[in-house]
Amino acid sequence: MEILNNYIDGSWVRSSETNTVDVVNPASQEILGKVPHGTNTFADVDRAVEAASNAFRIWRDVPVMRRVQPLYKLKQLLEENAEDIARTITLECGKTLVESRGEVQRAIENVEVACGTPTLIQSEFSENIAPGIDEFMIRQPLGVCACIAPFNFPGMIPFWFLPYAIACGNAFIIKPSEKVPLTMQKVFHLLDQLDLPKGVINMVHGGKETVDALLEHPEVRAISFVGSTQVAKYIYGKGAANGKRVQAQGGAKNPVVILPDADIEMSVKIITDSVFGCAGQRCLAASNIITVGDNGNIKDALYESARSRTTGYGLDESIEMGPVITADSRSRIEYLIEKGVKEGGNVLLDGRNAKIEGFEKGNFIKPTILEGLPLDGDIIRTEIFGPVMSLIELETVEDALGFINGGRYGNMACLFTSSGANARKFRNQAVAGNIGINIGVAAPMAQFPFSGWNESFFGDLHGQGRHAIEFFTQTKVVIERWPKEWSRKF
Repeated sequence: MEILNNYIDGSWVRSSETNTVDVVNPASQEILGKVPHGTNTFADVDRAVEAASNAFRIWRDVPVMRRVQPLYKLKQLLEENAEDIARTITLECGKTLVESRGEVQRAIENVEVACGTPTLIQSEFSENIAPGIDEFMIRQPLGVCACIAPFNFPGMIPFWFLPYAIACGNAFIIKPSEKVPLTMQKVFHLLDQLDLPKGVINMVHGGKETVDALLEHPEVRAISFVGSTQVAKYIYGKGAANGKRVQAQGGAKNPVVILPDADIEMSVKIITDSVFGCAGQRCLAASNIITVGDNGNIKDALYESARSRTTGYGLDESIEMGPVITADSRSRIEYLIEKGVKEGGNVLLDGRNAKIEGFEKGNFIKPTILEGLPLDGDIIRTEIFGPVMSLIELETVEDALGFINGGRYGNMACLFTSSGANARKFRNQAVAGNIGINIGVAAPMAQFPFSGWNESFFGDLHGQGRHAIEFFTQTKVVIERWPKEWSRKF
């Protein structure tokens, strides 16, 4: 069974760590590969940082118009290999092919936006702030930057950061999730074809030990992370304590509000796609579905839409939902469903103990709907990160906003309505960084930041777009006077 190599200083190299963990297909339990995992990955990080530091000294002085040229080729390579990458995502992550293809497209869009860095990186100039004195601001790269990537979007999330970081003149290190390292392995075979100096891009495999090595290394200047809130707090705290710039995207418990004037047929389809897409394993998955006032048969419609959703192996293009990532994840989700029942909730649709013919060992949970959960209980506020919908009934928009704004997270909030006034009120008052109006997954396009508030994000600048340009650069203000020239002129 193949043990995955690191990519350091322009070459594929064996890890210093001999211990490994299996990369497992979550649908079939087939072992797809083995990835280094242990304390010896500290040596791998040292080697990668040294290579990146050396490359940075050269790369930072390459004109920005030349720095973005490899990104144009990268876009072409990703487009040419999109189907192969998408199939790899489905193999190791479990999502459907349609979802995997969409993920690759989002990665490509970030490369496209990063190609505009020569414009995005431009700064400010003020002439004659005083007689003969000019003042201006320039943006310069940070140095060695690193991404600690999650399992749920192995092909997209690294591209919230990588193309912007290198376009700004930094060197970059990616640590893929040990659960899904094969996707980035394929991507780095494409990156290897670019005309980049050795060491500008690097990849090291591993687990927590590798993460700690990146957080502690004095030459790593910035860390980008996406994952659970618990780990995001750890990354942010330890990274900041070591003097690093950190952007750490955390978890969510995303609410969707349905008003009586919403288009029910459209709303039901969009909402079930939001809750159950990617088996609920995305930070923008809808979770708490709040009906306001009299919504007729909305509950029955959501039930039928969820019940009819086909679950199975994602490489079958007729399948609408795949497995969750690991057996431990499945057990955790089933435990939280049962805990909801113990709190007084009712299981309207039970997806536990799911068996898929031909994939009986897979980590499958079918769509599940809970109702009647106490609003002061744990489950209504806990990120389940699985295909579970919780139904909540409230009387007014104000009640819904009060419930939303009283939560610990703030990643996304959505409203379904035909009222412009209510939509405006919602987008103004809802405490969340990404707002959807008649949208079930308010995922920003690449030119906008992937926002997040409260315990859904730790830091100041998010991934994607101008926020990424600002994150991967530091500003320098220059004030200059040329007294001899000024005196001769006047």
